[in-house]
Amino acid sequence: MAAPARYCPSCLSAVGRTSTTSLLHRSAPAVTSSPFQQLRFAQSSQNALKYKRKDQPASQKKRKTRSTFAQPDLRDAIQFSLVDAMRYLRAAEVGRSPAASKYEVHLRLRTLKNGPVVRNRLRLPHPVKTDLRICVIAPPDSQAARAAQAEGASLVGEENVFDAVKEGRIDFDRCICHQDSLTKLQKSGVARILGPRGLMPSAKTGTVVKDVRASVREMVGASEYRERMGVVRMSVGQLGFTPEEMQRNIRAFVEGVKRDIAGLSDRISKEIHEVVLSSTNGPGMSLNGEMRSAGSVPTRDPLNRKLLP
Repeated sequence: MAAPARYCPSCLSAVGRTSTTSLLHRSAPAVTSSPFQQLRFAQSSQNALKYKRKDQPASQKKRKTRSTFAQPDLRDAIQFSLVDAMRYLRAAEVGRSPAASKYEVHLRLRTLKNGPVVRNRLRLPHPVKTDLRICVIAPPDSQAARAAQAEGASLVGEENVFDAVKEGRIDFDRCICHQDSLTKLQKSGVARILGPRGLMPSAKTGTVVKDVRASVREMVGASEYRERMGVVRMSVGQLGFTPEEMQRNIRAFVEGVKRDIAGLSDRISKEIHEVVLSSTNGPGMSLNGEMRSAGSVPTRDPLNRKLLP
């Protein structure tokens, strides 16, 4: 007679548990949430996101952008008289030729970032640039071309000017165009070359003229200025200028910018906030509007070697 089969109790218990658990899982119905519960879960997740945004650090929150350029508080600024500022700037230019270094004035404006800009050309009482090269686009052998040559224009003509520009030979600092040559200038295709350099004549900038002689005479010694980032800059003198010459040039520049501001619309708010004087290699010195202070010492003219009062 065969012996009865023996079974391990632990194996039987494991098999029993496995089969029982599998049967329970197979027989249990799938649990589904009701529409009310789904809506409740969605609302809770939205509330969590809302509170999470509030808990974000301040650095990640959107900051309000300024509509105007930031300006320093002049009550805490160190300001100088014109004589003192020129004295310090001349010390910064030691070892350089008086004719090589130049003084520059920066006018800080209280203005809107997206507003119109100030732009013009001004002839100072004491010109800074005397070696300006001027190109005149006018019909050859015309009265305007002869007048431009008589006034010292470096390049005069039409086709010869267009060919030189296309070849990359731009040997001039300013360019004006006679009214009779405006059509040929527009068809020549040099606008894409002269435009980025700021040399393209246009009626808006006053470089498309009828009287060439007067325009060339006015342009010799004149300087252009344009507002950028709320600041108007222009060279107002060479290092060898006296304080009196600098005073007249700065006054003419400030008055010219004020006239340009007055010519804008009444709805545009724009005014001068600060006047800063600097040099080619020197720092910027904020001016207080005075010619000399009580502690100003006499300065020496680097060209004439004379003491200035």
